[in-house]
Parts: sequence; structure tokens; C-alpha cells
Amino acid sequence: MQKEAKFWDGVAEKYAKSKMTDEGAYNYTLERTKSYLTKEDEVLEIGCGTGSTALLLASSVKRLTASDISAEMIRIGSEKAKSKGINNIRFVTAGISEQALDANIEEQTHFDAILAFNILHLLQDLPQSLELISKRVKPGGYFISKTVCKPKKNISLKFLAMMTILPVMQVFGKAPFVKIRKSEEFDELIKSAGYKIIESGDFPANPPHRYIVAQKLK
Repeated sequence: MQKEAKFWDGVAEKYAKSKMTDEGAYNYTLERTKSYLTKEDEVLEIGCGTGSTALLLASSVKRLTASDISAEMIRIGSEKAKSKGINNIRFVTAGISEQALDANIEEQTHFDAILAFNILHLLQDLPQSLELISKRVKPGGYFISKTVCKPKKNISLKFLAMMTILPVMQVFGKAPFVKIRKSEEFDELIKSAGYKIIESGDFPANPPHRYIVAQKLK
């Protein structure tokens, strides 16, 4: 965890300035996410980065807890919220382990919705992580995620090049852990964690960024 946190601390400033690759797909899934949230909801975002999405969702919920393992990402997100006068987001430096969240989220232990955007493919033990997340979602609540998956066809040269060079970059500490799964495998992992998928799609389509809205069964 410390190794990953150090990596993301080091790229936080650059990450905060990076441009969105597909604004149309992002805006579509943002609006779909908003449609599942209410002004009474307590929401947790895992892997919030520098808080860009949290800032856009804040007005749709009662309170949003934005967490990330990178203290530098959290610092940048907190400053952005302060500059915009948004005061219903609490930024916390924490991973998704029970101990990490318990130490940072104070009295709030269960949430109406948990969000995980562009983070699940970076987790080394995804099944365990999904199980831990499920424990935090209220029965009937939502787990909403968006994760890059393997292309089904028409694999671009850019994607092939990225996957080829990635192991080399990881050896030299220039890239984090990454595991790209097929969309079907990803869907099954979500279901196995105790959810019913009620909405899904790929936005953008290639490489597929799997968007899933899942409702906790019990």
C-alpha cells in the first residue's frame, strides 16, 4: 500500500492537470450516476484522485466522503473544494480496508451509495476488495463503478503498446499495479459480491470502460 501511495503522490500534480480523454462518455455516466443519488444520501467515493468527480456530484447528495490512498491527491482535492466553496465533501487519506476506513470516516460506517471510478483495475485483490466495499453499502443501496476492460475486437495499437510497455514501467516504479479483465468477468465479480446489476454499458466503447450500477441485495 505504501508503494502505491508513493507512486500516486508523485504523479498527483500531473494527474490534476491531465485532460479528459472522452468528455462525452464521462458526462453521460456522470449524469446517470446523479440519477441514482438523492439529497439525503451519504456517499463514499473510493479512489477519488484529486476530487474532480466528487466536486461535480456534491450538490446531488447530503455528504460525500472522498477517499484515496494518496495524501497528495487528497490535498489537491481539498484545496479545489475550498476554492469552490463546496463544504459537504470530506476528503480522507485511506484505502478500502476496514481498518483504514474506520480510522478516517468517524461515525459513518454504512453508505447509501459507494462509487469507484477508474480504480478497480488497480486493486491487487479485487474479489476481497469488492467484499469489503459491500459491507459498507446499506441493503438496497448502490455500488456504482466504471472500469477499463479488455477490448473485445478492433484492439488499437495504442492499447497494445500500453499493455506491452506496462510491465517494464512497473519494474522501474513508473507505473502502478494494473489488471485488465474482460467485461463479462468483471460483471460476474460484481454479482458474486452480493449485488444485482441494474444498469451497465461501455462508455467509451473501445477500449471498453465498463460502467455498472449495482444494487445490494441484502
